[in-house]
Amino acid sequence: MKPDVIKKAMEYRELIDVLMSDFNYADIVLYGGNVINVITREAYKADVAIKGKHILVVGESEKLIGNDTLVIDVSGKFISPGFIDSHMHFESSMLTISEFSRLSIPSGTTTLVADPHEIGNALGPVGMLAMADEASVTPNHVHLVVPALTPDCPQLETAGVDVSSKDMAMLLNYKNIIGIGELQGFSNAKHVYRNTPEIITDLVASTTYATSIGKVVDGNAPELFGSELAAHIISTGGRCSCHETTTKEECVEKLRQGVYVFMREGSTQRNMAECIRAITEDGLDSRRAILATDDMVAEDLENLGHMNEIVKRTIAEGVDPLEAIQMVTINPATYFGFDDRGVLAPGKLADIAIISDLKNMTIDAVFVEGNLVAAKGQMVIDIPKYVYPNTVKNSVKRGPISKDDLEINASGSMATVRCIELIPDQNLSGSLEFDLKVKNGVVLPNTSEDVLGIACVERYGRNGNIGKAFVKGFGMTSGAFAESVAHDTHNIIAVGTNMEDMTLAVNRVIEMGGGLAIADRGRILDELRLPVGGLITDELTGSEVSRKIKELENTVKTKLGCKVHAPFMHLSFLALSTSPKWKITDKGLIDVNNFRILDPIKD
Repeated sequence: MKPDVIKKAMEYRELIDVLMSDFNYADIVLYGGNVINVITREAYKADVAIKGKHILVVGESEKLIGNDTLVIDVSGKFISPGFIDSHMHFESSMLTISEFSRLSIPSGTTTLVADPHEIGNALGPVGMLAMADEASVTPNHVHLVVPALTPDCPQLETAGVDVSSKDMAMLLNYKNIIGIGELQGFSNAKHVYRNTPEIITDLVASTTYATSIGKVVDGNAPELFGSELAAHIISTGGRCSCHETTTKEECVEKLRQGVYVFMREGSTQRNMAECIRAITEDGLDSRRAILATDDMVAEDLENLGHMNEIVKRTIAEGVDPLEAIQMVTINPATYFGFDDRGVLAPGKLADIAIISDLKNMTIDAVFVEGNLVAAKGQMVIDIPKYVYPNTVKNSVKRGPISKDDLEINASGSMATVRCIELIPDQNLSGSLEFDLKVKNGVVLPNTSEDVLGIACVERYGRNGNIGKAFVKGFGMTSGAFAESVAHDTHNIIAVGTNMEDMTLAVNRVIEMGGGLAIADRGRILDELRLPVGGLITDELTGSEVSRKIKELENTVKTKLGCKVHAPFMHLSFLALSTSPKWKITDKGLIDVNNFRILDPIKD
């Protein structure tokens, strides 16, 4: 018998001894609170007794209190299972797992399911395994679901490393990896089937293997209905999730087809209010409705909270508080097969959030496996700073660019250009056309119409590609900024009012080995180095990153005139080639809906 099986058997036997004997007692009793029962969707007065890392009993606990039992009076407060974020990316916060956990645990989040899709695109298996190693050192539960394919659209973009079914056996049998993440390679179902059918064959090989060894497979099905949605569901092995649902109609369709809908509510992508209408208006069952953040910045984690903030917003949309809490506890636990958590019941892990204000989701204390880890919004235990090995650093492999590399050329005095439309708080983008002036054969941005230059520079030294186009929606009047965070292949993306400042910002990112840089009138105004895969810093704490990003965003707002909030995250999603409608990659302007590369100049 395996050692871990023997250990668990001994732990369960100890629980039985405490419950059945007259001389063994609980370690902790949470006394006099209102238990949130997510199984029956009710709240009632009861105690919760804890022994070691497990719950002993939910109910009357007087006889389990001994001389050494810690009794905590939680009268008037609510005792809830710890919260689960079912789909998120540490890379989007630019934080290590340890620093993200330091900010998120005090708000009641005890389990994180992360998709290392970003570091996977940049570094391949070496990056994902390094992240899985870090997941072992934090006090909360951190699980990874890895990409089965990078890049998602090989014909349309360049990743740092190509990942496919050949890597799945090694990845899926590594510690802390519980399955395959968002299946973006088959998001654009019709065009993938017509243009790159070999991708489907490879993905199905990966997902079939994953399900055969009991691993989960996440879906990714934006704007899919009917046969296309059905094909996507089947490609995952038939048990599918989707965090890219943006309309009530999509949500209804997916819930009816058995999809677990991860209603996304992050820092810049906010789809919960629309999706939840399927439940509040159409009365659909919410058992397969799950709340997830996808992408959150450090400042929001520190100042707003994590899953408690998302639950609060869901309650504000008219959902009963207990039903909203089900969406971050028992619902995701059921989807992932977390049989040891997600509910308050005998034998389950004592992952618990104490809520002092149910409507505002104010978290008073947090327990993980029976240990008090946070109280009054602050960690009460230490999480050591984690430093990544050099194997996941120095990911920028190209030399500097010139201004000429970013210019778009045309003849005549005017040119009709294709322009990406930024849609705030969405992964989706629009498509526009504008007439721009041409000077000395170069098409010029027009700040008066908010038509700016945008470029995506391949950074891994594989081909030297540079995609160029125009974008509307940032509102900038001066300068440029660039970053090595550009979903999902994470080449260097830049936006600006002129090519000189865009070039300067891009070259500073290259010089730093990855990061964020702001340029204006020929000088660098501010920057942040991201040494881990060009995506994460292990040099700063979460609070330091929060302050630094706030400073950078303020500079972009006050010095460059940018009108959109969270500008770096909004820019990063304009490279997402699996999300409609037009995007930019290192290969050019992408028509996502039609799976093709467009000339930025319209004939």
